[in-house]
Amino acid sequence: MGATLAEKILSHASGKERVEPGDIVEANVDLVMIHDLTGPLAVKVLQEVGAEKIWDPKKVVVVFDHQVPADSVKSANLHKELRIFVKKHGIKWFYDVGRGGICHQILAEKGHVAPGMLVIGADSHTCTLGALGAFATGVGSTDAAAAMILGKLWFRVPESMKIIIEGSLPPLVTAKDVILHIVGDVGADGANYMAIEFHGSTIKKMSIDSRMTLCNMAVEMGAKTGMVPVDEITLKYLKDIAKAPIRIVRPDLDAEYTDVREYNVDKLEPMVAIPPRVDDVKPVSEVEGIEVDQVFIGSCTNGRLEDLIMVYKILKGKKIAQNVRCIVLPASVQIYQEALKMGIIEELVKAGCVVGPPGCGPCLGGHLGLLAKDEVAVSTSNRNFRGRMGHPDAKIYLVSPATAAVTALMGKITDPREVLKV
Repeated sequence: MGATLAEKILSHASGKERVEPGDIVEANVDLVMIHDLTGPLAVKVLQEVGAEKIWDPKKVVVVFDHQVPADSVKSANLHKELRIFVKKHGIKWFYDVGRGGICHQILAEKGHVAPGMLVIGADSHTCTLGALGAFATGVGSTDAAAAMILGKLWFRVPESMKIIIEGSLPPLVTAKDVILHIVGDVGADGANYMAIEFHGSTIKKMSIDSRMTLCNMAVEMGAKTGMVPVDEITLKYLKDIAKAPIRIVRPDLDAEYTDVREYNVDKLEPMVAIPPRVDDVKPVSEVEGIEVDQVFIGSCTNGRLEDLIMVYKILKGKKIAQNVRCIVLPASVQIYQEALKMGIIEELVKAGCVVGPPGCGPCLGGHLGLLAKDEVAVSTSNRNFRGRMGHPDAKIYLVSPATAAVTALMGKITDPREVLKV
């Protein structure tokens, strides 16, 4: 019997010839990431245990992305603590305010993650990086601190789920619609602690941007990680940026999966996750007409260049509805710069959007774009829990960038195909 992608990576990282689901292994990690919200607690743990040095300063990445620029004296002080930590330990890869963007985007576009790596990040959406063929997973700040001291961490080898996606996406239907559909089918706890592998002809045609959207929301099904096996698209993306050796690992053809699910996207519609559950998913045609107060386009799910290009094409030469405020945040400084060169930012501002600094912004309800009581928002992010983006009585509908842009134009949830006549 062969091995899944997760089993192969964890067996290599733990120095074992083979591992099975349920095994507990002590595995060497290749990279540890902390950010401005989770980092200070990890640093506190290091101080409490008396750790004078970290295992490898070249394998720790620190990113400021959640509350940037600092929105309070408290967050400014936490930022300062992390800057002191970075300097003390000689951490090379530090992305301060204005120098990076959202942590998961930075780890990908700056070449920190390569196929076959074991990556941990003190953020639940670290699974995004599985799009590059790595085992990438979120951990708590305490575990991140332990890994920074020891260079290793214990893992329970997960069961694996194989998701096969076939067909061609219709116009204005995106990877976000695909993953919303899958989350709605699998359920918020349908893949608890599993490693999800994405396969099929649809995946083979997807860009890394789109694959990151899929893997990003694996955790919304309870998964430990989501992964796309490495192929030519992966290798082309990493060709000139990879900072680590590329170790091509693919699952065996006879690997055993706990669950195998197949989907065809030829007739898929734009999808919407209904608040307050990410797995309450319906076609946009069933929720059209709901008036909205705010549209958010960005996050580690959909703040990448291909997302902004789609929004630009929809909003160019138009104005958003008077009753809507639309916030757009590129996922990184690099994306922001590329969007500037392409004229995207100018057109979005002309349309009435607020284009803010790269970062998480409204996604976590931290300090930007908060919702008031009973307000309604559509968001390209990944969670719509009560209170996620502000007041607990606000409502958040999760959509694709295309649906978000058309909704901003019309002032109400709208099927993009109806407006753009495709």
